[in-house]
Amino acid sequence: MPRSRSPFRPHEHDVLFGVGGLLAGLLLYALDLRNSPAAFGLPGWLSLVALFVMSGAELLRRTAPQLGLTIATCALALDILSGTLVTTVLMFSDLVYAAVLYGSPQAARRIPRDCYLITALITVGTLVGFQDSAALLLGFATAMITIVPAWTGAIIRTHREAAQAARLEAERTALLAELDRREAVAAERARMARELHDMVAGHLSAIAIHSTAALSLGDPKATHEALGVIRENSVQGLAEMRRLIGLLRDASGDAEPTAVPTLDGLSTLLARAERIGADNGLSFALHDERGADPARPDQARAATPDAARPTTADLPPAADAPPAADASPAADLPSAADLPPAADLPATAAERTGSSAAPSLAPNAGSDAAPAAGADAHALPAPVELAAYRIVQEALTNALKHAGPGQVRVRLSRTEDGALRVEVVSPLGDRDGPRAPGSGAGLVGMRERATLLGGEFEAGPEPAGRDRIWRVRAVLPVDEETRP
Repeated sequence: MPRSRSPFRPHEHDVLFGVGGLLAGLLLYALDLRNSPAAFGLPGWLSLVALFVMSGAELLRRTAPQLGLTIATCALALDILSGTLVTTVLMFSDLVYAAVLYGSPQAARRIPRDCYLITALITVGTLVGFQDSAALLLGFATAMITIVPAWTGAIIRTHREAAQAARLEAERTALLAELDRREAVAAERARMARELHDMVAGHLSAIAIHSTAALSLGDPKATHEALGVIRENSVQGLAEMRRLIGLLRDASGDAEPTAVPTLDGLSTLLARAERIGADNGLSFALHDERGADPARPDQARAATPDAARPTTADLPPAADAPPAADASPAADLPSAADLPPAADLPATAAERTGSSAAPSLAPNAGSDAAPAAGADAHALPAPVELAAYRIVQEALTNALKHAGPGQVRVRLSRTEDGALRVEVVSPLGDRDGPRAPGSGAGLVGMRERATLLGGEFEAGPEPAGRDRIWRVRAVLPVDEETRP
């Protein structure tokens, strides 16, 4: 481990300056090359004392520059009175420069002002005392050994401080860039997890339910139907997985976006859920009240699922595609709604439901749109429609996995401030059919989608007379930030 430098241990360069100045001064003294005779009859050897003191002060030019300048000032005064050696004067000017460059910020501001004052006093004093314009030369010499090195030190110090500030700013920028990169990686990992969950987990849940039924039932016809459903979900899940892997491998970004799922495809989504849940005594109903007057509930429309043809609204999310009624299948990109998670679902809710994602109702590629009646009159921003669609999709999958026999109701409405309200109510109870295990990730995903839009989400059991129901409720605001 390297030892730390002592506060008064001289720098190697300062030692060279001190020793070099001492040797040069001794040579000038030996040659009797002094600038002026001694004043007041002082002996000439006192200039050697000043030379040694000035050389010692040079050792402090970095470690204690202000102390070194104080000592050097006294040595310079002695040198001037005993016959000036130019080496001593040059070392003094170097100490003025070092005090401004290496000293404290206060000293760096004060020393140049002191140099101005001293130069002015010497110049005016000699002019008044000697009444000779030649005294201006003494003022000029004073400025050369005080003001010039002080200016030089101040300029270099300013440049160094600017360079240090630039380095710190560059390090700060690099640190922020690294933090942004880590956040982007975390957000991308969360987005990919949601995409995989939406595309594949639901298919696997349907496979688990029907494979259990095929194993538990001895009816060849029921087994054959279950195997058909298993094969259909296996093929769809494999296709969705291949599409997502293709997107991840495509670094060019030239893939064409597919249509973003919208609420126009809910009828088809419920029709598919009706076919899957019929064996377990489940039925599904859609109540679209977005266009109803809150004061006249009789205007609400109720729609039950039929065997509608598949729609592009059931496709997985795309990042840059606008909502479209007709679109050809292509590799899907994640949408604005699929941003990184904002809040975690409490463990109690996840444990009560054991829910997981919903792509068992996932879209079939190459489908056409079949918009619900009157939906075009109440268009919503694409992120809001996508989030609402995915929430309904996930809630229906959870109902297929956990709900008791009865009707599952999906209700869409608008609040007084224009926000979209989504409610999915399913009966709670035991059923004879098989159940698929859940991990709670579906509820977490629904909560994230609502929170990312600044909305509200809640899910949990509620009493309904002598029975109990499971209610999923989300309120998604519609404002300028969510509009395309």
